[in-house]
Amino acid sequence: MNPGLSLRQYLDVHASADPLRRAVIEVVAALAQASTEISDLIRSGALAGITGQAQGRNADGDVQKDLDLRADRIIRMSLEPLPIAAIASEEAMESEILYPAAPISIAVDPLDGSSNIDTNMSVGTIFSVLPTPRDIRATFTQPGASQLAAGFFVYGPQTSLVLTLGRGVDIFTLDRGANLFKLIRSAVQIPADTAEFAINASNQRHWEPPVQAFIEDCMAGASGERGKDFNMRWIGSLVAEAYRILTRGGIFLYPADAREGYGEGRLRLVYEANPMAFIMEQAGGEASTGRQRILDLAPGALHQRVPLIMGSRDKVRRLERLHMSPDIKSEKNAPLFAHRGLFRN
Repeated sequence: MNPGLSLRQYLDVHASADPLRRAVIEVVAALAQASTEISDLIRSGALAGITGQAQGRNADGDVQKDLDLRADRIIRMSLEPLPIAAIASEEAMESEILYPAAPISIAVDPLDGSSNIDTNMSVGTIFSVLPTPRDIRATFTQPGASQLAAGFFVYGPQTSLVLTLGRGVDIFTLDRGANLFKLIRSAVQIPADTAEFAINASNQRHWEPPVQAFIEDCMAGASGERGKDFNMRWIGSLVAEAYRILTRGGIFLYPADAREGYGEGRLRLVYEANPMAFIMEQAGGEASTGRQRILDLAPGALHQRVPLIMGSRDKVRRLERLHMSPDIKSEKNAPLFAHRGLFRN
């Protein structure tokens, strides 16, 4: 694909006579339009009445910010004219059936990272496009491998779209002057060997032994088994973390831990982990709970939470090996890397 190609031109290239494919294309175009409005709201901030203040709690108990609700409304309005069977949003208790005979359904996190709004940091929108099954009630219990398309918008110094239609990953940036997205990178591949990891280290005492072991190995740096120094990153915005991995490689961990309410992680499978996992795999990376491929999981509930480990393939697989190691499972603090060659590159 040629750099500078508009998103509309790109989507036209990928369109076909298949009604399912055409429906996906139109949804992506509508979401791109919605994202420009959300981006403008974020840029205006308090001038547009956006304060970052809490407005209550969503269906899953998380604090809702004013922009969470505005973003949800904007997205719903953008999708309203389209033939969509059902929509699921982080901001709604249940999914909503729209046109049951329509070929596709949408799951969306309207504003990921909304706790960053009042600190002027990157936030985003995540979406997943699924085929509508014969029984519409099963729409959002399909495994992530069923996804037709997935993507996310990042509202940061630039407004960018990361998109997969199941044929690789491409990245677009919003051209403010032309008011349209333009292709900047095509066929993105995650760098394989990058010395970066992202995790909230303040929770270290609560992690399971395999996660403790992996991070201890990284922290040992050049004097440890890995023989090199690592940099730690943590933004607290899933879209920003994913964008960095696609650009620079590395690994992101939001594991389960021993705190109350964190036993299954905190990220939602349907509209956060699944689309991110689809994107990571399409870019040559992987995504796992530590014990199982994310895209193989069949959600049991709309707002089901799940541990998420994603990024460069070798690092994700190393963590999976750690989770399967009986030695590490049995230890609370597992500084095992000085004598276990299993965990070498």
